[in-house]
Amino acid sequence: MNETDGRRPVPYSPLESQAKFRASNARFKGFSGPIGSGKTQALCQEAIRACYQNPGRTGLIGAPTYPMLRDSTLASLMEALDDRDIPFELNRSEFVLTLKESRSRILLRAVEEFERLRGTNLAWFGVDELTYAPEGAWLRLEGRLRDPKATALRGFAVWTPKGFDWVYRKFIGAQDSAYEVVLAKPFENKHVLSHVPDFYERLRTSYDESFYRQEVLGDYLNTRGGMVYSAFQRAANVAPEELDERLQIFWALDFNVDPMCSVVAQIHRGQVRVLDEIVLRRATTEDACREFEKRFGLPKAGIVIYGDASGAAMQTSGYTDYSIIGDFFRARGAKYQMKVPKANPAVRDRVNLMNAKLKNARGEIDLTVDPKCSELIADFEQVAYKQDSLVVDKDKDRQRTHLSDALGYLVWQEHQTIQYGERNRPLFF
Repeated sequence: MNETDGRRPVPYSPLESQAKFRASNARFKGFSGPIGSGKTQALCQEAIRACYQNPGRTGLIGAPTYPMLRDSTLASLMEALDDRDIPFELNRSEFVLTLKESRSRILLRAVEEFERLRGTNLAWFGVDELTYAPEGAWLRLEGRLRDPKATALRGFAVWTPKGFDWVYRKFIGAQDSAYEVVLAKPFENKHVLSHVPDFYERLRTSYDESFYRQEVLGDYLNTRGGMVYSAFQRAANVAPEELDERLQIFWALDFNVDPMCSVVAQIHRGQVRVLDEIVLRRATTEDACREFEKRFGLPKAGIVIYGDASGAAMQTSGYTDYSIIGDFFRARGAKYQMKVPKANPAVRDRVNLMNAKLKNARGEIDLTVDPKCSELIADFEQVAYKQDSLVVDKDKDRQRTHLSDALGYLVWQEHQTIQYGERNRPLFF
């Protein structure tokens, strides 16, 4: 790749993930990657590009601590400039680097004491290893991105995953249109492998499984306890799904007033494909039915309904949740069937079966989720056991577990083996 950034052609041959990061035009963009994925190189190249796009203006490169800034980030930046014969001058007393051709200034700052970041307007900023920096530092830098003479205002950062922290919530979980993140693939850096072919294999013997997944594979893990859905991996289990009108639609509900949650799926050749999720605040069972009809109509192939066995209990109105659903679809002449267990399966059995569908011991993946199902994905990535137990922690975040529970009822009814016995045969309404 040989792009022109402002006045000067800057040659750069990025890896696949680095190229995606470079191509992003988001106001705030991130590069999340494992060790050896070229994160700091991507940061430095983006900083050089920002200097030429904003000639004569001031930007900032930050790192969590001064030693990290001096020994890693700055060293990589100067190496990148030297490799491309770009003249610069470093003022070590003020810690400011100036590119002579574009007349652009780069402030070099440790962001651990983020209150010191108030002041000069910036045209751009970049932060190395953001997950080790406080959220307040990023917020202060966002507030300084306001140079009226800048031509390309932008904030960017690179990091290694460190659990479901504020960086995950801001760049991935919130799904803010102003933010975009590239998830780098493991083992992608051919430059590392050409010099040290067994680099990653060495790390496998040095790291425990969770740390290896975080540092080498770049996975987001719940670092506070055992993950319930440990087999889930975003790269393998999240994929765009489309409705197949020839197949039945499976609708699974977790009856809860706030939120009322359900998932919509289809099964093709034993593979569960989650198409959508329905999350309604302060809603009734009939509200959920109306939302389902709004999104999917009355499918000709029919609807199969699943859910918690407690939904068959009488409500104060004299109706069960399932009788309300039945009345709704029957009044519209819809073709439907209900598969509801007499009693719920043991949580451990249901979770084990769900993990087996996510990825079994043979490496087969039989459950995928459309990326718009953000709450279900959050369940898979964040629901954890209570410390030193196999009890699912439902108290930590009251928004979690509802969608994964609903899907679990569907998976159980469709894929349980005969060994689990008579007690869980479905009731047909």
